[in-house]
Amino acid sequence: MLNNTLKQLSARLAAKEVSAVELATEYLARIELLNPRLNAFITVDREKTLAEAQTADALRAAGNAGLLTGVPLAHKDIFCQQGWKTSCGSKMLDNFISPYDAHIIEQCRKAGLVTLGRANMDEFAMGSSNENSAYGPVRNPWDVNAIPGGSSGGSAAAVAARLAPAATATDTGGSIRQPAAFCGVTGIKPTYGVVSRFGMVAFASSLDQGGPIATTAEDCALLLNVMAGYDERDSTSLERTKEDYTRDLAQPLTGLKIGLPKEYFAEGLAADVAQAIEAAIAEYKKLGAEVVEVSLPNTKLAIPSYYVIAPAEASSNLSRFDGVRYGHRAAEYSGLADMYEKSRAEGFGWEVKRRILTGTYVLSHGYYDAYYLQAQKIRRIIADDFQKAFAQCDVIMGPVAPTTAWNLGEKSDDPVAMYLEDIYTLGVNLAGLPGMSVPVGFGKSVDGKAGRPVGLQIIGNYFSEAKMLNVAHQLQQVTDWHTRAPAL
Repeated sequence: MLNNTLKQLSARLAAKEVSAVELATEYLARIELLNPRLNAFITVDREKTLAEAQTADALRAAGNAGLLTGVPLAHKDIFCQQGWKTSCGSKMLDNFISPYDAHIIEQCRKAGLVTLGRANMDEFAMGSSNENSAYGPVRNPWDVNAIPGGSSGGSAAAVAARLAPAATATDTGGSIRQPAAFCGVTGIKPTYGVVSRFGMVAFASSLDQGGPIATTAEDCALLLNVMAGYDERDSTSLERTKEDYTRDLAQPLTGLKIGLPKEYFAEGLAADVAQAIEAAIAEYKKLGAEVVEVSLPNTKLAIPSYYVIAPAEASSNLSRFDGVRYGHRAAEYSGLADMYEKSRAEGFGWEVKRRILTGTYVLSHGYYDAYYLQAQKIRRIIADDFQKAFAQCDVIMGPVAPTTAWNLGEKSDDPVAMYLEDIYTLGVNLAGLPGMSVPVGFGKSVDGKAGRPVGLQIIGNYFSEAKMLNVAHQLQQVTDWHTRAPAL
């Protein structure tokens, strides 16, 4: 049962082969067994989970169930959830119990989904390795010596290890796609504004976007049907007609034009990652797709642009954590200014402090025009590059990251080296485009162990999520990478 997809679990619940309480109990048992090794969850509350499952069973008994009623999932610890600790992986919010639900949580509750727990993450979603959590690093289920990717590493690791059949996640610069790739699961970041950011603790407001991680593209489509929708409480939420993201899954790919950016296959891409990506492209050709070369000439500028804009927005967003209203407050201080300083110094980790300082600097008088304004101009140029590429193709494909997952601690002392791992994902967020990761194989063996997962990145034009999910689903009909599970 732990290897069932959301669709299969829904069918079993509908057929009364299993109850929501029995299903939740089985996942809770696996979490209790494996979470001490993987650290994928920050908070698990058996009582709350089983209460939600009992409610789901009552809805099914009364004939009021939806498709996913009673299906369990994990929530990234960045989404406010009433009655649950919402820590964002930070000591700053270790004592914060949310008094309300984020929009995504509301939508999941309405759909009858059952919360298994709160997934670990890089502090305030700042990181590419999930080593920046105040609760310790998450470990990759395929190799516990490896990082799972970040910042949604807890969500991806939980799904890969079958601690949960699916999870919510967020993507500011690749934080759904990269951990999904490193853990061998499927994840999609929708077009900016498709999923409300209300109740999602902000990192970089113009880049953050929520989305699902699951084992299959079909499951991601089912979850996106739940998550997406207009929310008047979020000024960036887009007022659009509700979509069915499963509608095109069965469409053939004959005539599909796949754009391969030459910049994504240049120096810096590991040979084992390139080999897996090329094998996946070959499968698409068998399915009737055509391949064209495209260019995204300003790809390298995505890194400096992003690491100016994101820290600038973070320094503003995180100014609210001052020890006054909620969150961590220093035990001893001599005055208001001293309380601010000590509370923030004690509450924030090093990566968060680094980005706050960077952001404050680039927004300061005399540097705003030289850094922040220039980065915004580059952002527009990068978005234009994508539109020129989409004039030649339907979707863009390439690697999610230059390498497979690296070892824990390997890049902790070199933040720039870690930032460079985001080169293929950042442009999507800067342009506000949808992107996803699909498992397509494994890299070379590491330290005598089996290779680590490789993800194929699929990038679509604005609001083309249904097409992207169709493209991913068709690959998963002829390959079995998404069905592979680590031996734990």
